Amino acid sequence: MCGRFTLTKTEKDLRGLVEDLDSPFPVAPRYNITPSQPILAILNRAHRTLAIVQWGLVPHWAKDSKIGHTMINARVETITEKPSFRSCFKSKRCLIFADGFYEWARRPGEKHKTPMYIRLKSGNPFAFAGLWSQWQGGDGTELTTAAIITTRANHLIKTIHHRMPVILPPTSFGMWLNTETHNPPALMPLLAPHPPGDMTMYPVSRYVNNVANDGPKCIEREGNPKQQDLFDK
Repeated sequence: MCGRFTLTKTEKDLRGLVEDLDSPFPVAPRYNITPSQPILAILNRAHRTLAIVQWGLVPHWAKDSKIGHTMINARVETITEKPSFRSCFKSKRCLIFADGFYEWARRPGEKHKTPMYIRLKSGNPFAFAGLWSQWQGGDGTELTTAAIITTRANHLIKTIHHRMPVILPPTSFGMWLNTETHNPPALMPLLAPHPPGDMTMYPVSRYVNNVANDGPKCIEREGNPKQQDLFDK
């Protein structure tokens, strides 16, 4: 799964990732993004405009928005079957911006799991494959929400976890956001594990475990370099 991530880059960095990106507001660095918080995305609409959505998808037919707390991820293996996701997969896809994410590893000799920070070796921002939904409550409340699609872990990440978020290469952005594409089989090849050779991961402190904590300390490398080498390959 993907339950925490970061976006520490500016809107200028995001424009370098997405051509013709319209950013109507400044982007502040965030080091500990958690479910139910606002996240930055591009929805598959006519213009590539940066949007703020809530992390945790609430289907349009849901009676209560609290269902979003359990809908932060959508498994690629069941994305065409589950009622919560299958219609979104056909018509409501999005890019969710990040530059790293966390997973927790059980390391030999340690009682508690160690948070690991995972990013591209380049340090550049990237985009998760996402689904979005528009929900309206009985009192007129409107929410735009999203979920991150996950797939099986690549060879790097499977040393600590069996799942990982889908990171889309920029060459597939156009197809993923194409409003004319309603054919799930044509989209499935895009939802593969990211090449492990492009990625790195290292241990960070348990400071990140507290959802109230933010700032560069969350992603500071921690521990003995020899221990880190076991993971950072």
